[in-house]
Amino acid sequence: MGNSTFSGPVRSQDGFQSITTNTSTGADTTNSTYGTNASIGGTLAVTESITGKRAVNTDFNAATAKTETLTAAQSGTLFLINGAAANIVNLPALSTDNVGVTYDFQLTVAVGGSVTTTFVLPGSAVSNFQGMLSLVAGTAANAVSDVAGDTLTLPNATVANARVSMTCVADDGTNSTWMATALSTPIATIG
Repeated sequence: MGNSTFSGPVRSQDGFQSITTNTSTGADTTNSTYGTNASIGGTLAVTESITGKRAVNTDFNAATAKTETLTAAQSGTLFLINGAAANIVNLPALSTDNVGVTYDFQLTVAVGGSVTTTFVLPGSAVSNFQGMLSLVAGTAANAVSDVAGDTLTLPNATVANARVSMTCVADDGTNSTWMATALSTPIATIG
């Protein structure tokens, strides 16, 4: 059972084409065309169609407070956030597999006057955001660089359309470092 691959490449007009035969069904697949400089190392598995669309998550886009822990499988997702209630976004549990995981967030409704929206790194170890924090329509003092703290906060009264992007740049299973960029008014904080 499984797949067997034709032992030699078939030359197509634009590059080489792989021919794979599923031995359990006998079906041939000839949909993969590789250009002159393309290479794939290891195993490539596509379980769904690639549409070019980005996943958009609305779990935090309700008027009630939401606390949720994200997963590495949600990497690449745009999260919409209603800031009217106190939302807490917990980043994935420490794991060496987190390196390269990335998320984007956009406020659809301003952060309420007495609440915040926070992004929290996992664990009690030394995990930090490396943040570049910019005040929209700010002064020459922007952007602010902050590299010490495991909580990034959009303070109360942060305006709608504020944006935060995060990427895990290091995670050894005990400590992690996440690169963060925030564009907001008032300016985001890391602590």
